[in-house]
Amino acid sequence: MTWISQSVTVVGLIILTHACYSAQEHAALSAALAKHALSHQQANSSLPIDISIEAIIATFIVCTGLVLGSQALRPIQWNVWGGKLEREGDTGFLDGSGEVDKDFRGSPFIFLQSRPGFTNIRKQRREFTAWVKADAN
Repeated sequence: MTWISQSVTVVGLIILTHACYSAQEHAALSAALAKHALSHQQANSSLPIDISIEAIIATFIVCTGLVLGSQALRPIQWNVWGGKLEREGDTGFLDGSGEVDKDFRGSPFIFLQSRPGFTNIRKQRREFTAWVKADAN
């Protein structure tokens, strides 16, 4: 993550921590007021709107910081991924520090180039039968 995304995430976490602390303090004060309130008076125990808004905004700030620091999305389709790999090679998968991405595994189509051909079972059976007959004679 870059320092911008890290700082945005930290600021969001600090604001979210403050919102959680405020909600906990409000709950504690509401419980104390309900305990000492007269029987005909009820304490208001709903969370104030400013604490709710603070928590929602802090969550959006944290999410924004995490998205800013995330890697670029890769193509979902293998043919697009393979095309990029064929055009750009390893240099298309460099991260921010100039090194090849740790998740880079090479061409997704390499197994197609290295797999053995199809086996003709009937041909092998005929060869085996001919070998057995030749050996028996």
